[in-house]
Amino acid sequence: EGEASLREQFAPARRCGSQNEHEAIMAASLWRACTMVCAMTFADHALALRLEAVEARACAGIADARARLFPESGSASATIAGTTVVFDGVDAPTTQTFGLGLYEPLTAQALDAIEEFLVSRGAEPMHEVCPLAGAEVLEVLCARGYRPFEISNVLYRLPQAPTEPLPGGISVRVVGADEADVWSRVSARGWTHEHPELEDFVRKMGVLCVERSNSPCFLAEIDGVPAAAGGLSIHEGVALFAGAATEPEFRRRGLQGALLAERMRYAVAAGCDLAMMVAEAGSNSQRNAERLGFQVAYTRLKWRWRARS
Repeated sequence: EGEASLREQFAPARRCGSQNEHEAIMAASLWRACTMVCAMTFADHALALRLEAVEARACAGIADARARLFPESGSASATIAGTTVVFDGVDAPTTQTFGLGLYEPLTAQALDAIEEFLVSRGAEPMHEVCPLAGAEVLEVLCARGYRPFEISNVLYRLPQAPTEPLPGGISVRVVGADEADVWSRVSARGWTHEHPELEDFVRKMGVLCVERSNSPCFLAEIDGVPAAAGGLSIHEGVALFAGAATEPEFRRRGLQGALLAERMRYAVAAGCDLAMMVAEAGSNSQRNAERLGFQVAYTRLKWRWRARS
């Protein structure tokens, strides 16, 4: 297989990170309660509206932050017929739509406007479509020449504050705006150790994550040394867990478990009643999330547009 595109290489940054034994131990006492509550929270249209909204807001927040810090970038977001449309660069993994056809019926006129927003900025239209938007949305996309190319699962659970203490020597805290460089460096080293050519790109993205509203960034330290980073986005009572990464030399020491625990504690304190992750279907990330009490709400397809002659 050839070298993955920048979008494909960076796609895991929106997925939950790797886990270890300590995370499973910390979550074991909560798993049964979370499963029971999730079973009573039906994976229906109402749930999808909430889950899709937090990811839409998180990704639009990246583009909005870039537009504030770098006005010349052209980054922008918009809401068109209930759909969140994000442009954050031609190759950015967040350049796509969210909630297509979920909040309002998708019409040909609405899709025209969405495509114009992206194509006029040089981007290929892409849509991550929730199945609860209905088969009608898929029919419209197929008729326009779209084809699916990526499958992901949206998972959810009840946020619950952990009762187990963090491993010895490990501390986790929310970084301040003046620590954006530190958080970005740790995050980038964790994500790009096998692709060092992407480190500069991911570090710049990390600065935007810290700048983004309603999205605290967490730094895990071991013996006072910054070693792992993770993100959290909160919108209307839903906490999206994403972007957790550990520097290679500090792996398998409980840092991912500590990050998860403290982000969960933060979400509970913020009044969230739902926690959410997104993972590639059937991936290790999905299995790790399920071990921690998350369960699949639904499976999404991501669609790519091919220009018509």
